[in-house]
Amino acid sequence: MNTQTSQPIPKVYGWCPGALRPMMSGDGLVVRIRTPLGRLSQKQAKAIAALSQHHGNGLIDLSARANLQLRGISSQSHGAVIAGLQDLGLLDQDAATESRRNILLTPFWQPGDASHSIARSLERALNAAEDLVLPGKFGFVVDAGAQPHLQNCAADIRIECCGDTILLVADGAQTGCPVTVETAAEAALDLARWFLDHGGAAQGRGRMQALTARRAAPLSHSSPRSSSAPQPSPGMTASGQLVALEFGQITAEAFATLADNGPLRLTPWRMILVEDAQELATVPGVILDAADPRLQVRVCTGAPGCLQARAATRDLARDLAPHVPKGQILHISGCAKGCAHPGPASLTLTATATDTFDLIHHGKASDQPSIETLSASALRAAPDILTEGS
Repeated sequence: MNTQTSQPIPKVYGWCPGALRPMMSGDGLVVRIRTPLGRLSQKQAKAIAALSQHHGNGLIDLSARANLQLRGISSQSHGAVIAGLQDLGLLDQDAATESRRNILLTPFWQPGDASHSIARSLERALNAAEDLVLPGKFGFVVDAGAQPHLQNCAADIRIECCGDTILLVADGAQTGCPVTVETAAEAALDLARWFLDHGGAAQGRGRMQALTARRAAPLSHSSPRSSSAPQPSPGMTASGQLVALEFGQITAEAFATLADNGPLRLTPWRMILVEDAQELATVPGVILDAADPRLQVRVCTGAPGCLQARAATRDLARDLAPHVPKGQILHISGCAKGCAHPGPASLTLTATATDTFDLIHHGKASDQPSIETLSASALRAAPDILTEGS
């Protein structure tokens, strides 16, 4: 479909916030924490909750890269947050190192297994690679378990298994290069340099998938990949209990309550794995039931929390969730960027004004709408509008 011409063009920053380089939003600074190996001890998790309560607005986001975002941090309190993260061992030496260390690790790793070992080696290699200047959104996935779980998560360089073989994969390619636990990290950095040497980051921006669409991956990348496992649902796993956050957000108080039950592993599915937990009690904003209709909705922060959002989104998402047909995804976006769900969805509502949305069937937030200027009140009164003609 064609891109809408009636929509204002949203600002594209080309980089993600960090702790040392926060981003201003409608509710204050967004401070993103890239937790080593995606894991927080109970002490670290409770301390982060305290930082959110004392220096922010008490809301914490979980991003699609399995990073935490503290919201509502003021410019005056940013220094105190940085000092707190430093004390917790959660701060990089500088913003450049923080940007390079963009690693998404499967949450189902076990201590000393291939995924865990490779991620630790890759973290050390990226910290030392001061010559490697990658685009701000450039990221790595380490997913070397028995079956890959993260193939549908955004990344530029992937390390995953195919049977007994570990493969290094350039995003967008259907084949990869065999590596070992010992060689995977350096091979990943070599592939990142290949990306830069072949013009993947013109003007400092670019993604691997765009490069592999223009040219083939390196000749050594000739081994076929495995298919991905389906996205998991809330429930018990071999490592603990997997719980979902309502629309990827949680209050600081609820986050601290989760940490009472064990260390926390962050996931790219807006879920948290509570290590060794069994039968968690109900926590506000935490979804334990795999059949909960809110799991079929993807929604951004919306107004007023996001400067670019044209309407509030989350209350509407709660009201419409029970009306989403099983097996379909409803994406509600505050603007045409579609940050919460960049790809096509069964149903998409894109805000066009304070109380109006365009409805897109089987498309992205920026695509041509099937129905224009639906009011939030009309959608609430007649939610069947969502699926008419779809």
